[in-house]
Amino acid sequence: MDVVRQKYQKELALETEQRGEASKTVNGRAETAIAGYEEENRTKIGPVMEEVFCDRENLIRALKRVRRNKGKPGIDGMTVYELEGYLRNHWPEIKKALLKGRYRPKAVRRALIEKLGGGWRKLGIPTVLDRYIQQAILQVLVRYWRGRFSQYSYGFIEGRSCHDAIAQAKRYMQEGYRIVVDLDLQNFFDRVDHDRLMSRLAERIKDKRLLKLIRAYLRSGVLEGGVTSPTREGTPQGGPLSPFLSNVMLDDLDRELERRGHKFARYADDCNIYVRSWKAGRRVAASVRRFIEERLKLKVNERKSAVDRPWRRRFLGFSFTSQRAVKVRISPKSLERFRWRVKQITRRRKSRNIDAVVKELNQYLRGWRGYYGKCDTPTVFAPLDKWVRRRLRSFIWKQWTTAKRRCRALVRLGVSHAVARPVSGSSKGPWVMSYCKAVQIALSETYFTGLGLVRLNLSR
Repeated sequence: MDVVRQKYQKELALETEQRGEASKTVNGRAETAIAGYEEENRTKIGPVMEEVFCDRENLIRALKRVRRNKGKPGIDGMTVYELEGYLRNHWPEIKKALLKGRYRPKAVRRALIEKLGGGWRKLGIPTVLDRYIQQAILQVLVRYWRGRFSQYSYGFIEGRSCHDAIAQAKRYMQEGYRIVVDLDLQNFFDRVDHDRLMSRLAERIKDKRLLKLIRAYLRSGVLEGGVTSPTREGTPQGGPLSPFLSNVMLDDLDRELERRGHKFARYADDCNIYVRSWKAGRRVAASVRRFIEERLKLKVNERKSAVDRPWRRRFLGFSFTSQRAVKVRISPKSLERFRWRVKQITRRRKSRNIDAVVKELNQYLRGWRGYYGKCDTPTVFAPLDKWVRRRLRSFIWKQWTTAKRRCRALVRLGVSHAVARPVSGSSKGPWVMSYCKAVQIALSETYFTGLGLVRLNLSR
């Protein structure tokens, strides 16, 4: 074991001194885990293409999952609702091509998602058929990789979630690790080295047909502006396999952090390492950055990475309080994004009625509440509810368009004519009028409850 460790350290050219950040006992356990991990890697998975594409139960589960996830069509325009009929007519020849290693995936369709504060996030949307094939592969590979990934990796692993990562980070802080090395990998999904990723897969997968198919998906190309461009690196975000492949790629980082005995939590390309002092934080940040850039051939985003106090950083949309009894709170950036998204939904456009706006808003509010509702500071929800209702009042006021229509609507909703008439003739803007007492009486909390508006604050 000493010979193996010395060879490993020499190859990485890394500084191995821990300087108090990990005890010998912890390192001993970590080295035992690494030894078991290396032993496990020697056991390869045999032929699995038949297991993926000849198992009727696996294929049915994949079809149901793709239909449940919905999603936009790829470059061929086929929807998830058309997939079953297409498979009924064409699956025998598709399966034959897959098993013979002759199947060629189609290019992914480029989609852009607007970011808060400007810029766009690039997604690659595979065809529905390719999503189905990827899902079938994923379901089998996940079984073979179950329990193999680090216990401190929480992204895209069955039985683990963002909330588990946040809870782990909270435990570290309560134990006294109150300096965080916050690492963000720059354009991670676009920079993954294909050869390195395939070598990691080949350590466990013996079936060359499957390896060839996965590489074909990595290099399927991107259709953008009518032109198909080749992809020589990266795993396109949007396909079912991409999250799994990201974990395979970053498993080396997890094992290295475990070997050093660090306290860390990783979710996809967001990795937080917790230490006790600023000096240790700066040393760990420099050392881990070298490992990521020299060993993994990835780049750390210097602008988004830092050594700082956890309550001044954002991890998976959450942050923390600084008192002795640590609490999980929603980060200011997440609250800003919430307001930005609600503003997008409630933009005052004449072509939309209030029912359509509330329907779209409810979908977003339910998802947001489901994710952020587990924070330890729920008092933030009541002010957000009030702000959302004010946005809707502003929207409705603008929709009424004329003084006559506004007066008539206010009277219909319970405001006296004597009050409604001067209010409806006001020249003030919709946002100011949404705070007017008469408008609040007409468009009350009860009114929005009647429309079915979802409430963030469930304590009432």
